[in-house]
Amino acid sequence: MAASLLLFLFIFLSQSPPSLSIRPKPNHPKSLIFPLKTQSIPPSSLPSSPNKLRFHHNVTLTVSLSVGTPPQNATMVLDTGSELSWLRCGSSSPLSFNPRVSSSFSSIPCSSPTCVSQARDLPIPATCEQSSHRCHVALSYSDASTSEGSLSSDLFRLGDMSTSLSPIRTTFGCMTSAFDSAVDPTATTGLLGMNRGALSFVTQTATRRFSYCISDRDSSGVLLIGSTNLPFMLPLNYTPFVQINLPLPYFDRVAYSVQLDGIRVGSTQLPIPKSVLLPDHTGAGQTMVDSGTQFTFLLGDPYNMLRTEFLRQTKGILTPLNEPDYVFQGAFDLCFRVPDGKPVPVYVPSVALVFKGAEMVVAGERLLYKVPGEKRGGDGVWCFTFGNSDLVPISAYVIGHHHQQNVWVEYDLENGRVGFAPVKCDVASQKLGLSL
Repeated sequence: MAASLLLFLFIFLSQSPPSLSIRPKPNHPKSLIFPLKTQSIPPSSLPSSPNKLRFHHNVTLTVSLSVGTPPQNATMVLDTGSELSWLRCGSSSPLSFNPRVSSSFSSIPCSSPTCVSQARDLPIPATCEQSSHRCHVALSYSDASTSEGSLSSDLFRLGDMSTSLSPIRTTFGCMTSAFDSAVDPTATTGLLGMNRGALSFVTQTATRRFSYCISDRDSSGVLLIGSTNLPFMLPLNYTPFVQINLPLPYFDRVAYSVQLDGIRVGSTQLPIPKSVLLPDHTGAGQTMVDSGTQFTFLLGDPYNMLRTEFLRQTKGILTPLNEPDYVFQGAFDLCFRVPDGKPVPVYVPSVALVFKGAEMVVAGERLLYKVPGEKRGGDGVWCFTFGNSDLVPISAYVIGHHHQQNVWVEYDLENGRVGFAPVKCDVASQKLGLSL
């Protein structure tokens, strides 16, 4: 997950009835279903530079939990690209977690096996706070934003304080210093790490399968813990995890890595050599499915091929911005002018990400993002939602949640695979009783 902004506006794209917000559905006894909400950033929060905006999140996905004894409500960003869950502790924000009033809270000492061995997958090794002998953790993201504090444990419950679900003792970071664009201090308490690392929420709760869908409309999404056996859904198409057991400097072994086999624009298959889509001898070039990153990033050569072909196929349909120095968020250099009040033209070609056994098709408005606050006369500025990893820099292909809208995405750890199926997420929310 990447990050870097000062202030966000928390917007629930729909409000679920309190009585339905966290209850397992009786017709799905083996699965637990929760609302997955979105957090948006208003234009006034964006950096003022007219040419190059800093890399940050505009939308993140959040889920409700309660933590501690007595329980304290927490709203956390759902991030399948991160391992360690963390809460903002001891700040003046009303949404921070207060460990002092939780009788079940405990700090983890440096000598604990959790600190010594279980923290092995963290990008920055845990250290020892000499004065307190507590296990110190620090996290950093691709824009150099950071959070740090002490490794701790407490009781976590999915849902808020009205839940009847049993609490689970969970190790997390109790952060006293946090600057992260995905975690708005006015609206969220922290981050829920959902990758495959030893300290992720998935591993600690022995979750073997979970899934979600994200709506492109003004409604909440769905988070499902357990099997996806929903009668209204099309069958999932699965692609296997890519696993490299040998430690490599740029390969994240606990990410949800899959093999990108190719990219198609409309009916045109891009002539990308297979070797370019494989991790190299350093591990650079893996493909990760990440709910904590907003847009999708491709390494330089495939990105340039995609950019060139998309421009060719949209000639006469979209009007290029033609400002060579304009790069949205430092990675998105293909932008267009679209008259205010006009939708994205319907004849824009789709982009398909092709995997072994599955594909993800990105079409319509998901291909373009209207840059908040940017105007050119009577036109808005819309940028292509595929970014150049080399400009960030990120040494990987990353599939962000913007391109997962209206796709049911399942993480099947039991069988080592990720599944995709097209679905109208607002309809799914209604059928599962999560919408008004």
